[in-house]
Amino acid sequence: QTLCAGNLSTEINFNSLNTPGTTTYTWTNDNTSTGLGASGIGSISPFTTLNTGPSPNVSTITVTPVYTNNGVVCNGTSKNFLITVNPTLDLVQPADQLVCNGAQTSLITFMSNNTGGMENYSWVNDNTSIGLAPSGSGNISPFPTLNTGSTPQTATVTVTGTYTNAGETCSST
Repeated sequence: QTLCAGNLSTEINFNSLNTPGTTTYTWTNDNTSTGLGASGIGSISPFTTLNTGPSPNVSTITVTPVYTNNGVVCNGTSKNFLITVNPTLDLVQPADQLVCNGAQTSLITFMSNNTGGMENYSWVNDNTSIGLAPSGSGNISPFPTLNTGSTPQTATVTVTGTYTNAGETCSST
């Protein structure tokens, strides 16, 4: 199971095909920094996922079934599964650019401090009069600037990124 940091996980239920009798489950977690406790009995209740680092944070969960029938208790074979918590995209702030009318801007490259996944970026420009499109994706290629007025023009470009790992896509702010 792969989740985004800061989200609420779903409940994880365990079940068995054993009949009659009762099967209970104990579980342990080798990495509590994902937000899940170290151990428990029964289902894993929803928990808020954590990841304060730049790469995926992985917990190995070991589940052991205990089958009871007519007073006889049998420990089953333990099984492992992973819970991976993807990081929030840590976007590196691009430098502001100040250019003259008609001058070429520099390439604006979007990147993050994250590792272990794939990143994508989209952006929105609030002032198209400078010669930049209203929106786009990926880096912003150099473009010739425009200012047909007598006062400086400012455009604010708002960038949103996504981080994808193991089929789970997490958005940045």
